[in-house]
Amino acid sequence: MTKPDGIVARFSGSLDAFDLSAEFTLPGKGVTALFGKSGCGKTTVLRCLAGLSHMEDSFLSVKGDVWQDGQDFIPTHKRPVGFVFQEASLFAHLTVKDNLIFGQKRAGDRGQLVHLDDIVSLLGLGDFLSRSAHNLSGGERQRVAIGRALLSGPELLLMDEPLAALDRFSKDEIIPYLERLFQSMDIPMIFVSHDMDEVEQLADYMVLMEEGAVLSCGPLKELLADPKLFIARSPKTASVIDGRIKSFDVADQLTELEIEGGSFLVPGELGDPGSHRRVRIAANDVSLASDLPSKTTILNVLPVHILGIHELDQSRVNILLSVGHNNNGSGARFLARITRRSLNAFSFATGQNIYAQVKSASMLDPHKR
Repeated sequence: MTKPDGIVARFSGSLDAFDLSAEFTLPGKGVTALFGKSGCGKTTVLRCLAGLSHMEDSFLSVKGDVWQDGQDFIPTHKRPVGFVFQEASLFAHLTVKDNLIFGQKRAGDRGQLVHLDDIVSLLGLGDFLSRSAHNLSGGERQRVAIGRALLSGPELLLMDEPLAALDRFSKDEIIPYLERLFQSMDIPMIFVSHDMDEVEQLADYMVLMEEGAVLSCGPLKELLADPKLFIARSPKTASVIDGRIKSFDVADQLTELEIEGGSFLVPGELGDPGSHRRVRIAANDVSLASDLPSKTTILNVLPVHILGIHELDQSRVNILLSVGHNNNGSGARFLARITRRSLNAFSFATGQNIYAQVKSASMLDPHKR
């Protein structure tokens, strides 16, 4: 009988005066972000997954293997888990290579699951294998820490705000390596973050938490486009849309992406036809029109269907849109934020077909293939 592929978790109880009641199911592959405001329980959930915290009324299974239930609890040292903390806890007196080999030794029978040369290549560690860990930059130290965790042969990789201790330059340095790593590894990875920019760039799925409970769990693009969640009220509210490269216009240096229900133009050559890209659309960068604009400098004017109108405050609303006019709302979804005055002036209503002008968009994963 084939074991189920995925993570099933239920953690309930009190720990150091903090009440946790978190339940979620995740796929057995891909990157999940635990996201929420400080103090909502993200790190507590991560510690429960690792077995560092023990709540009696809890359950955890990973790819069909039960790590915790009402009777049994597998301790941390027996769980095939790789754990990366905010600060890279490397052995300063050892070289980079020796730090990596330490992770390999911990793997035991799982040591052949991940190879040293592959990790060195994926994380770009080849140029400083012989350097002392004491003489690395913050971004380099985290790359080594992640590599060491992966060389332990984990069935689950956990990261507690792995970029929080880095400056902007170091973050920009490490993120391309993380993107490449996440696309290459065939194990589930869960990371804690309170930075939505990191989540949008790195995650496939999201567990959204508030005050010790899970508000919502699912694919990132679905949660970011859900106007009922508190993240839709942020000044930086944005949606992500997955696309596939259709063509590149050499003369105008524009790449055309196929998206659900339509197409999208992005400046620059973004890769080979057929490869996938993720686009970020800020809600404040979308304007709406009742009719197709005849003259505009905005490249992306999309036919859209209004799926819902949601009050943000006394002066503004979020409008949930689906790309396409005649596809029953099955197109790519994103949010637009407009004033209540504009809403009333144009008499926009749920079910209406209109046009969205996307003023700008950001490519979130230029290294993804």
